[in-house]
Amino acid sequence: MFDSERKIYTKELNLYYGETHALKNISVDIYDKKVTALIGPSGCGKSTFLKTLNRMNDLVSNVSITGEVFFRDLNIYKEYDIVELRKRVGMVFQKPNPFPMSIYDNIAYGPRVHGIKSKSELDRIVEENLKNAALWNEVKDRLKQNALGLSGGQQQRLCIARVLAVEPEVILMDEPTSALDPLSTLKIEDLIQELKDNYTIIIVTHNMQQAGRISDTTAFFLLGEVIEFDETGKIFSIPKDKRTEDYITGRFG
Repeated sequence: MFDSERKIYTKELNLYYGETHALKNISVDIYDKKVTALIGPSGCGKSTFLKTLNRMNDLVSNVSITGEVFFRDLNIYKEYDIVELRKRVGMVFQKPNPFPMSIYDNIAYGPRVHGIKSKSELDRIVEENLKNAALWNEVKDRLKQNALGLSGGQQQRLCIARVLAVEPEVILMDEPTSALDPLSTLKIEDLIQELKDNYTIIIVTHNMQQAGRISDTTAFFLLGEVIEFDETGKIFSIPKDKRTEDYITGRFG
Protein backbone atom coordinates (compact mmCIF):
# COMPACT_ATOMS: atom_id res chain seq x y z
CA MET A 1 0.00 0.00 0.00
CA PHE A 2 2.85 2.38 0.89
CA ASP A 3 6.62 2.48 0.53
CA SER A 4 7.02 3.01 4.27
CA GLU A 5 7.52 0.03 6.56
CA ARG A 6 4.87 -1.73 8.60
CA LYS A 7 5.03 -0.44 12.16
CA ILE A 8 2.30 -2.63 13.67
CA TYR A 9 0.53 -5.61 12.17
CA THR A 10 -1.89 -8.23 13.38
CA LYS A 11 -2.42 -11.82 12.28
CA GLU A 12 -5.77 -13.53 12.82
CA LEU A 13 -6.39 -11.57 16.00
CA ASN A 14 -9.40 -12.72 18.00
CA LEU A 15 -10.60 -11.29 21.30
CA TYR A 16 -13.33 -12.62 23.58
CA TYR A 17 -15.07 -10.97 26.53
CA GLY A 18 -16.10 -14.16 28.27
CA GLU A 19 -18.25 -15.92 25.64
CA THR A 20 -18.65 -12.80 23.49
CA HIS A 21 -16.50 -12.86 20.36
CA ALA A 22 -15.60 -9.16 20.09
CA LEU A 23 -12.81 -9.23 17.46
CA LYS A 24 -12.84 -11.79 14.66
CA ASN A 25 -9.76 -12.84 12.70
CA ILE A 26 -8.31 -9.37 12.22
CA SER A 27 -5.21 -9.15 10.04
CA VAL A 28 -4.16 -5.59 9.21
CA ASP A 29 -0.93 -3.68 8.52
CA ILE A 30 -0.38 -0.25 10.09
CA TYR A 31 2.27 1.78 8.27
CA ASP A 32 4.94 4.00 9.77
CA LYS A 33 4.31 7.75 9.90
CA LYS A 34 0.79 7.46 8.54
CA VAL A 35 -2.57 8.20 10.14
CA THR A 36 -4.89 5.19 10.21
CA ALA A 37 -8.57 5.80 11.02
CA LEU A 38 -10.78 3.11 12.51
CA ILE A 39 -14.43 3.71 11.64
CA GLY A 40 -17.69 1.83 12.15
CA PRO A 41 -20.86 1.93 14.26
CA SER A 42 -20.81 1.85 18.07
CA GLY A 43 -19.90 -1.51 19.56
CA CYS A 44 -18.24 -2.83 16.40
CA GLY A 45 -14.80 -3.41 17.96
CA LYS A 46 -12.85 -0.27 17.03
CA SER A 47 -11.80 0.74 20.54
CA THR A 48 -11.30 -2.88 21.58
CA PHE A 49 -8.92 -3.35 18.66
CA LEU A 50 -7.08 -0.11 19.47
CA LYS A 51 -6.52 -1.25 23.05
CA THR A 52 -5.04 -4.58 21.96
CA LEU A 53 -2.18 -2.65 20.33
CA ASN A 54 -0.67 -1.63 23.68
CA ARG A 55 -2.26 -4.39 25.77
CA MET A 56 -4.73 -2.13 27.55
CA ASN A 57 -7.17 -5.04 27.40
CA ASP A 58 -4.90 -6.83 29.88
CA LEU A 59 -6.59 -4.63 32.49
CA VAL A 60 -10.05 -6.06 31.70
CA SER A 61 -11.13 -9.22 33.48
CA ASN A 62 -12.51 -12.15 31.53
CA VAL A 63 -10.66 -11.24 28.30
CA SER A 64 -8.98 -13.91 26.20
CA ILE A 65 -6.98 -13.29 23.03
CA THR A 66 -5.76 -15.53 20.22
CA GLY A 67 -3.70 -14.60 17.19
CA GLU A 68 -0.73 -12.26 17.10
CA VAL A 69 0.05 -8.55 17.34
CA PHE A 70 3.47 -7.39 16.16
CA PHE A 71 5.19 -4.09 16.86
CA ARG A 72 8.51 -3.62 15.06
CA ASP A 73 8.29 -7.29 14.08
CA LEU A 74 8.20 -8.50 17.70
CA ASN A 75 5.14 -10.17 19.23
CA ILE A 76 3.84 -7.75 21.88
CA TYR A 77 2.37 -10.56 24.00
CA LYS A 78 5.58 -12.60 24.10
CA GLU A 79 8.56 -10.35 23.39
CA TYR A 80 7.80 -7.02 25.10
CA ASP A 81 7.86 -5.85 28.67
CA ILE A 82 4.48 -4.16 29.10
CA VAL A 83 5.95 -0.95 30.56
CA GLU A 84 8.33 -0.62 27.62
CA LEU A 85 5.51 -1.37 25.18
CA ARG A 86 3.27 1.36 26.61
CA LYS A 87 6.16 3.82 26.53
CA ARG A 88 6.59 3.18 22.81
CA VAL A 89 2.86 2.88 22.03
CA GLY A 90 1.14 5.75 23.83
CA MET A 91 -2.58 6.31 24.32
CA VAL A 92 -4.83 9.38 24.24
CA PHE A 93 -8.33 8.76 25.55
CA GLN A 94 -11.78 10.02 24.57
CA LYS A 95 -12.10 12.37 27.53
CA PRO A 96 -9.11 14.48 28.51
CA ASN A 97 -7.60 12.98 31.66
CA PRO A 98 -4.88 15.30 32.97
CA PHE A 99 -3.42 14.35 36.33
CA PRO A 100 -4.58 16.61 39.22
CA MET A 101 -1.23 18.37 39.39
CA SER A 102 0.52 21.26 37.66
CA ILE A 103 0.79 21.57 33.89
CA TYR A 104 4.56 21.15 34.24
CA ASP A 105 4.28 18.04 36.41
CA ASN A 106 1.83 16.42 33.98
CA ILE A 107 4.47 16.52 31.23
CA ALA A 108 7.41 15.71 33.51
CA TYR A 109 5.65 12.75 35.12
CA GLY A 110 6.54 10.13 32.50
CA PRO A 111 10.19 11.17 32.04
CA ARG A 112 10.62 11.13 35.85
CA VAL A 113 9.16 7.62 36.03
CA HIS A 114 11.71 6.58 33.41
CA GLY A 115 14.60 7.97 35.44
CA ILE A 116 15.13 11.56 34.32
CA LYS A 117 15.90 13.75 37.35
CA SER A 118 17.78 16.75 35.92
CA LYS A 119 15.69 19.93 36.20
CA SER A 120 17.24 21.44 33.07
CA GLU A 121 16.46 18.29 31.10
CA LEU A 122 12.89 18.19 32.44
CA ASP A 123 12.48 21.88 31.60
CA ARG A 124 13.58 21.13 28.03
CA ILE A 125 11.22 18.14 27.72
CA VAL A 126 8.25 20.13 29.08
CA GLU A 127 8.81 23.08 26.74
CA GLU A 128 9.56 20.96 23.68
CA ASN A 129 6.49 18.76 24.05
CA LEU A 130 4.10 21.56 24.88
CA LYS A 131 5.36 23.18 21.66
CA ASN A 132 4.91 19.88 19.80
CA ALA A 133 1.32 19.78 21.08
CA ALA A 134 0.70 23.40 20.01
CA LEU A 135 0.06 24.44 23.61
CA TRP A 136 3.23 26.22 24.77
CA ASN A 137 2.19 29.76 23.90
CA GLU A 138 -1.10 29.34 25.78
CA VAL A 139 0.38 27.96 29.03
CA LYS A 140 4.04 29.03 29.27
CA ASP A 141 3.23 31.65 31.92
CA ARG A 142 1.24 29.27 34.14
CA LEU A 143 3.18 26.02 34.15
CA LYS A 144 2.84 25.72 37.94
CA GLN A 145 -0.94 26.04 37.85
CA ASN A 146 -3.21 22.99 38.11
CA ALA A 147 -3.85 21.37 34.75
CA LEU A 148 -7.51 20.89 35.64
CA GLY A 149 -7.94 24.65 35.16
CA LEU A 150 -7.37 24.34 31.42
CA SER A 151 -10.22 24.23 28.91
CA GLY A 152 -11.27 20.85 27.50
CA GLY A 153 -9.37 21.36 24.26
CA GLN A 154 -6.27 22.51 26.10
CA GLN A 155 -6.49 19.51 28.44
CA GLN A 156 -6.60 17.14 25.46
CA ARG A 157 -3.53 18.79 23.90
CA LEU A 158 -1.83 18.54 27.30
CA CYS A 159 -2.60 14.80 27.33
CA ILE A 160 -1.06 14.51 23.87
CA ALA A 161 2.03 16.40 25.10
CA ARG A 162 2.21 14.03 28.09
CA VAL A 163 2.26 11.04 25.73
CA LEU A 164 4.92 12.67 23.53
CA ALA A 165 7.17 13.36 26.53
CA VAL A 166 8.16 9.68 26.86
CA GLU A 167 9.16 9.53 23.18
CA PRO A 168 6.71 6.99 21.75
CA GLU A 169 6.77 5.73 18.19
CA VAL A 170 3.03 5.10 17.93
CA ILE A 171 0.14 7.19 19.30
CA LEU A 172 -3.25 5.55 19.78
CA MET A 173 -6.20 7.97 19.94
CA ASP A 174 -9.65 6.82 21.03
CA GLU A 175 -12.08 9.45 19.73
CA PRO A 176 -9.84 12.27 21.00
CA THR A 177 -12.15 15.08 19.83
CA SER A 178 -15.59 13.68 20.66
CA ALA A 179 -15.84 15.73 23.88
CA LEU A 180 -14.52 18.94 22.28
CA ASP A 181 -16.05 21.96 20.55
CA PRO A 182 -15.47 22.47 16.79
CA LEU A 183 -12.58 24.94 17.23
CA SER A 184 -10.72 22.66 19.64
CA THR A 185 -11.41 19.73 17.32
CA LEU A 186 -9.80 21.62 14.43
CA LYS A 187 -6.70 22.31 16.54
CA ILE A 188 -6.35 18.63 17.39
CA GLU A 189 -6.80 17.67 13.72
CA ASP A 190 -4.12 20.18 12.67
CA LEU A 191 -1.87 18.79 15.38
CA ILE A 192 -2.36 15.20 14.16
CA GLN A 193 -1.31 16.28 10.67
CA GLU A 194 1.90 17.79 12.06
CA LEU A 195 2.67 14.84 14.33
CA LYS A 196 2.50 12.22 11.60
CA ASP A 197 5.84 13.48 10.26
CA ASN A 198 7.40 11.79 13.30
CA TYR A 199 4.83 9.33 14.66
CA THR A 200 2.52 6.54 13.55
CA ILE A 201 -1.03 7.50 14.58
CA ILE A 202 -4.09 5.27 14.87
CA ILE A 203 -7.36 7.06 15.61
CA VAL A 204 -10.84 5.77 16.38
CA THR A 205 -13.44 8.24 15.14
CA HIS A 206 -17.20 8.30 14.64
CA ASN A 207 -16.82 11.35 12.42
CA MET A 208 -16.67 10.39 8.73
CA GLN A 209 -15.55 13.88 7.72
CA GLN A 210 -12.74 13.75 10.25
CA ALA A 211 -11.53 10.38 8.97
CA GLY A 212 -11.59 11.76 5.44
CA ARG A 213 -9.67 14.89 6.42
CA ILE A 214 -6.86 13.48 8.50
CA SER A 215 -6.19 9.81 7.68
CA ASP A 216 -4.07 8.08 5.06
CA THR A 217 -5.68 4.67 5.54
CA THR A 218 -9.06 3.65 6.94
CA ALA A 219 -10.33 0.39 8.39
CA PHE A 220 -14.10 -0.14 8.47
CA PHE A 221 -15.20 -2.34 11.38
CA LEU A 222 -18.58 -4.07 11.62
CA LEU A 223 -19.62 -6.62 14.26
CA GLY A 224 -16.03 -7.31 15.26
CA GLU A 225 -14.69 -7.79 11.74
CA VAL A 226 -12.64 -5.56 9.47
CA ILE A 227 -14.86 -5.40 6.40
CA GLU A 228 -12.50 -3.25 4.38
CA PHE A 229 -9.07 -1.68 4.87
CA ASP A 230 -7.51 0.56 2.25
CA GLU A 231 -6.23 4.01 1.45
CA THR A 232 -8.76 6.52 2.76
CA GLY A 233 -9.44 8.04 -0.66
CA LYS A 234 -10.42 4.63 -2.03
CA ILE A 235 -12.56 3.71 0.99
CA PHE A 236 -14.56 6.93 0.67
CA SER A 237 -14.80 7.14 -3.13
CA ILE A 238 -14.76 3.55 -4.44
CA PRO A 239 -15.39 1.15 -1.55
CA LYS A 240 -15.24 -2.50 -2.55
CA ASP A 241 -17.90 -3.71 -0.11
CA LYS A 242 -21.54 -2.58 -0.18
CA ARG A 243 -21.61 -2.50 3.64
CA THR A 244 -18.76 0.04 3.63
CA GLU A 245 -20.62 2.20 1.13
CA ASP A 246 -23.84 1.97 3.13
CA TYR A 247 -22.10 3.06 6.32
CA ILE A 248 -20.18 5.93 4.74
CA THR A 249 -23.29 7.26 3.00
CA GLY A 250 -25.26 7.15 6.25
CA ARG A 251 -27.64 4.29 5.49
CA PHE A 252 -26.85 2.81 8.91
CA GLY A 253 -24.63 3.41 11.94
